[in-house]
Amino acid sequence: MQNDLFSEKGFVSGGILNLSPRDAWQECVERHIVLVDVREPYLTSYKLFDVPEVVYLPLSQLHERLNELPFDKPLILADSAGIRSHEAMLVLLKRGYVNIANLAGGLVEWERDELPLKTNISERLEGACACKLKRRNKQ
Repeated sequence: MQNDLFSEKGFVSGGILNLSPRDAWQECVERHIVLVDVREPYLTSYKLFDVPEVVYLPLSQLHERLNELPFDKPLILADSAGIRSHEAMLVLLKRGYVNIANLAGGLVEWERDELPLKTNISERLEGACACKLKRRNKQ
């Protein structure tokens, strides 16, 4: 079971502690909590979370690289929408991690709340519909 590190914030759903983007950002900035981005590399080329400590560990590599995550430090898991990070939470809970929380809504809600992002403009796509997406001309 999770401890009381984030007890004043968030909500529990399905046994998983979820933090709002604003609460997660505040924890990352004020308490230097590590944000673990579990998106696959192709999803991290355009927009990145802009917080002091980020670890990029794709969900597809989580089992092989789990030893790269600090066991004794609090972690907030994040992805694009909060679904794959929820899966990662379940893995970490089974491995005994207790100081962990999920970013509710992922990068989508983070951006909606106008929280800091790093953007690589050269990776932006354009097109009339998804079937015609291509990279914009690099400037």
